[in-house]
Amino acid sequence: MCTNYTPATPTHLVSLAEIGGLGPVVLPTDNWPVETFPGYVAPLLWRDPAGEVVCSLARYGLVPRWCRDAAQAGTVSRRTYNARSETVAEKPSYRSPWRERRWALAPMEHYFEPCWETGRAVRWRLQQPDAAPFAAAGLHEHWADPATGELVQSFSLLTVNADDHPVLRRMHRPGDEKRLLVVVPPQAFSDWLSASVDEAKALLASALPDGLMGEPAPRAVAQRSQPTDTSQASLDL
Repeated sequence: MCTNYTPATPTHLVSLAEIGGLGPVVLPTDNWPVETFPGYVAPLLWRDPAGEVVCSLARYGLVPRWCRDAAQAGTVSRRTYNARSETVAEKPSYRSPWRERRWALAPMEHYFEPCWETGRAVRWRLQQPDAAPFAAAGLHEHWADPATGELVQSFSLLTVNADDHPVLRRMHRPGDEKRLLVVVPPQAFSDWLSASVDEAKALLASALPDGLMGEPAPRAVAQRSQPTDTSQASLDL
């Protein structure tokens, strides 16, 4: 599973959207973090009800529409940053946006996973062989805070089993299931954002990019604080 990643830069995001045939996109006016964790915002591509591709900043960690207040929203979203493609249509947090086809793309430079081959967690960076930016499949949702009326957009990244993947099978503790983000190739960007439920299932079922590369990427000693406890495993809520 992916707890943190490096979002695409504005320049790379615009280029990625153009390569993917989405046309020019209007970037958010606010900056986004260099590295995104659950609770942080990151740029997200999605289609609005009129069919236009929109780029907005959304919270990493999906806030289900049934959350009763900000406290519950914060607690739940710390555990909904990844969604299993095998069960996403059934789980209470995801089934409404799944049924409503709220597909999204999260543009990124690379993401991080812990490798335990040395007996301790060593952070690895996973990226394309040429280090080119790419986009991962996601599911997004909107939630209105009953107390303030604030509309919060959030998202979860979709994952598939990766027990047999040459790189991902080396990640996480021995015995843990290995999970892989669903990387959508640029030629399928438009198809994914417009997919029917059956088409989305087919894309997720076929996702297992062999070209993903990994290398150790230990943290610097000084790190900014994180807004949430990312040591907790993502739950299939």
